[in-house]
Amino acid sequence: MKKRIYICHTFYHVYVACLKELNLPENGGNVMRGQASLMLSSLSNDFGDLKERAEKSGLFEEVIPYEEKGEDFFPELSRYHKDRGNILLNMIARIKYTRRMGKLQAPFVPVDLRKYQDIYVFCDSDPIGYYLNVHKIYYHALEDGLDCIRYYDTARYDNRGHFGLKAWMAARNFIFIQNGYAKYCLDMEVNDISVLKYPCKKYREISRRGLAEGLGEKEKEMLVSIFVADREKLEKKLSYGPGHEHKVLILSEPLCDLKTRERIFRDIIAEYGCIEGQKAQVLIKPHPRDALDYEKLFAEYIVLDGKFPMEILNYIKDLVFDRVITVFTVTDAILFAKEKIFLGEDFMDRYEAPEIHRQNEQIG
Repeated sequence: MKKRIYICHTFYHVYVACLKELNLPENGGNVMRGQASLMLSSLSNDFGDLKERAEKSGLFEEVIPYEEKGEDFFPELSRYHKDRGNILLNMIARIKYTRRMGKLQAPFVPVDLRKYQDIYVFCDSDPIGYYLNVHKIYYHALEDGLDCIRYYDTARYDNRGHFGLKAWMAARNFIFIQNGYAKYCLDMEVNDISVLKYPCKKYREISRRGLAEGLGEKEKEMLVSIFVADREKLEKKLSYGPGHEHKVLILSEPLCDLKTRERIFRDIIAEYGCIEGQKAQVLIKPHPRDALDYEKLFAEYIVLDGKFPMEILNYIKDLVFDRVITVFTVTDAILFAKEKIFLGEDFMDRYEAPEIHRQNEQIG
């Protein structure tokens, strides 16, 4: 029986998996670091050569690529989404969809998950969640992003209307609901229960800041080596260039269509790109799933590699930004900035219909 496996869909997920492992003892005892497997889903993210660096680190026993398949891969599933005119018929269709979705995933899961004592799944709303529940495999769920349920409670938003009934059915494995409501989900790790509006009996608080604070210098160096292919090149980008004495970092996000997205980040630079009346050195870190060509469209600024979580910048010695600006990325984990600006929903109201991004306000 293998010890544990982390099923990750993003670089941030891998970062949290690394934090959890690095907080374990190096040797001695039944639970220690180096006993886990890491499974990297290609469903929504290109991990590049992260697999090789993670293997080289020795933090994981094995790193496994996972060609997880989304709903669009199976055209037959579309028939279950027709509105049949009443809740009973719609629920029967959903029960059938849940079973079929879970069974269709089986050929693509690269390992026998029953051979692991503990399975940790980030974003169990993805197909792997259906697979685990349909095949009656217990697992631990983990919050997708830092305090993400606080800003977008996907379980309740996706199941608006008769949520109590749907949660009851998910608890009995008739249908599937993510984030702690599924029968075979043992518990759901969240960063901070106090900020969550709606309770769930399976929530378990594990502070991600607490995990980060548990690292020593050796562990921090290992983290950087896993996520940064060329540390010297990164540090050079962060240390030189016109106006580098004052730095402004903008974290991109896959917002709106590409044309509107370009306008959003040009507006942010125009509004926040100066420090004390002087133009600062502007750096842009693209989100890993952001397809906008920042190197071409924002060639006058420094564009960092998008293939690492922004938290890794916490571990670059002596790095300080005057200001970091995000739209929806929670800034609490950023330790390298004098000022952190979270723009949020009011800002996004300028660029798209409010109901597109104000999901929690539509839960009732």
